Amino acid sequence: MDESRTIRSPFFYVGDKYKLMPQLKRMMPEDIGQYIEPFVGGGSSFLNSKGFKYVLNDIDPYVVELHRQIGAYAWKQEELFGKLFEIMDHYKLSCSYRNICVPEELKKNYVKTYYSKYNKEAYIRMRRDFNAGKDDFLRLYLLLIYGFNHMIRFNGRGEFNLPVGNVDFNHNVYQALVDYLEFVRGHRLEFYSMDYISFLETITFEEDSYIFLDPPYLISMSEYNKLWNEEKENELCDYLDGLDKRGIRFGITNLITHKGKVNKRFLEWSRKYCAWDVKSNYISFNDNTIKMDSKEVFVTNYGGDKSEETNKL
Repeated sequence: MDESRTIRSPFFYVGDKYKLMPQLKRMMPEDIGQYIEPFVGGGSSFLNSKGFKYVLNDIDPYVVELHRQIGAYAWKQEELFGKLFEIMDHYKLSCSYRNICVPEELKKNYVKTYYSKYNKEAYIRMRRDFNAGKDDFLRLYLLLIYGFNHMIRFNGRGEFNLPVGNVDFNHNVYQALVDYLEFVRGHRLEFYSMDYISFLETITFEEDSYIFLDPPYLISMSEYNKLWNEEKENELCDYLDGLDKRGIRFGITNLITHKGKVNKRFLEWSRKYCAWDVKSNYISFNDNTIKMDSKEVFVTNYGGDKSEETNKL
């Protein structure tokens, strides 16, 4: 695999760091042996890191099981695609990767939403069938691919309830799966699903250990951040101080400013460490032509002089 190329997670996860990885991976240590990630999400971060053993965690058990189930096909790539295509054909979903396309008439009538119009009924049937047992993770994967904003969302009754999106299984999805399986074949991966502190407390840290953290952002209103609050932000900062005292290396991403809000707690905490600007491109959810007044940073307890003004916010 070309290490200069940025690998996209096949889960296309909301909050994914894919676009930022060319910057972030330059700030990671060169000598990572044990790579640890407590908030793994879709996985673009670990897919673009250099480690030997990967210990990965997410509090969402469905996210973790998707990683496990897809990764189980590392040496059975054609079997995986065969099963996915069989499910698509069963529901008669479009699949632009295989030139199973939306009719031209529909494209003319619904210029910006033709995928959602074409796949809606098939998607609803597939969602209903998944909810009947909630154990078919290839169906869940396709619900993620064909769903709105590639999210994983369940209602209070435990049913997957994401609506159809204006997307389908295209070349990008195929390539992301191929890259993911290639990565799994070449590395040791262990997945866990628990609270991040409970997860980190189970680990025997080594001299070459490195923790990459991409926690929920306190001042972002994204769906996956709603369970995060100031108490958890304080808890995380204090816990990282403890890791630093033990000599355990870490790097953490976060938003300092967003939509007029300031994360004062994280801003003050970060002054003790090396804080690097990350050039991100946050846009309005309602109007993607409007860029947000957001400042994202990557804070590390290694590299650079902590007293240098250029590294401080």
